Amino acid sequence: MSEAADSSTEARPVRLREALRQARIEAADRTGVVVDLRDAEVARLEILNDALDPLFAEIPIQLDLFDRGISQGETPRLWIDVVAHVVMGRDKRQYRFVQDTRNGRVVLAESHDIAAIVKAVTDYVARRMVERERAFSVARAQAKTSAEAPRRRGGVWPFVLGFVLGALSLFGVAFYASLQQI
Repeated sequence: MSEAADSSTEARPVRLREALRQARIEAADRTGVVVDLRDAEVARLEILNDALDPLFAEIPIQLDLFDRGISQGETPRLWIDVVAHVVMGRDKRQYRFVQDTRNGRVVLAESHDIAAIVKAVTDYVARRMVERERAFSVARAQAKTSAEAPRRRGGVWPFVLGFVLGALSLFGVAFYASLQQI
């Protein structure tokens, strides 16, 4: 019976070692697949980025509203600006153009076709440029209105006059009090 116990203890570590080795190989294979999927996502986003080059070539250089680039984190993204980006869908072949808002993430477009996403990004860029123009025109109109508004009379001079009169009256009261004590 002791021989059977000895043989089972010797066989057990060999099987555990083999199982650990097999588990490590499987984990390495899964990691390799994940890296390959991520590389495929980045490659698809780079293709889309190249398709967007003509659009961004038309944007004036002095307009610093857009900052396009691919971030290679856990989830690769093609950033259009600070709040909008393109990410690959669950099937890794579908592009998803999303915008982060106060109320969460909004999907602006979703398609397997690069041309559809390029059109959605073009529309988004145009809307952002119009919003910027409106904001600047409103600011200019407000600045123009405030510059043209008639200036109120007063300002510093009534304060100075009140201060001087108050100081003179205090001096007069102090002088009168000193004459009464003599």
